[in-house]
Amino acid sequence: MANTPQSQKRARQIERRTAVNKARRSRIRTFLRKVEEAIASGNADAARDALQAAQPELMRGVTKGIVHKNTASRKISRLASRVKALSTV
Repeated sequence: MANTPQSQKRARQIERRTAVNKARRSRIRTFLRKVEEAIASGNADAARDALQAAQPELMRGVTKGIVHKNTASRKISRLASRVKALSTV
């Protein structure tokens, strides 16, 4: 347990930030899940729309420090290639 006033304050701040970060991470995962579900259903238009909605959300997570830049780029790249393969079939 925190003893000094400063460490108590930091503990409170960390608690608040953790809640915000958890909500952001959950929101990003929801957008990614929508893309995955659209790909699984085989609907190319829905998958494309879901990917376009997910991209800015994922990159916003990068700017907020939730996700590493390379991780976000990798996820977008892999999803985009899967959506593209879906539309060509």
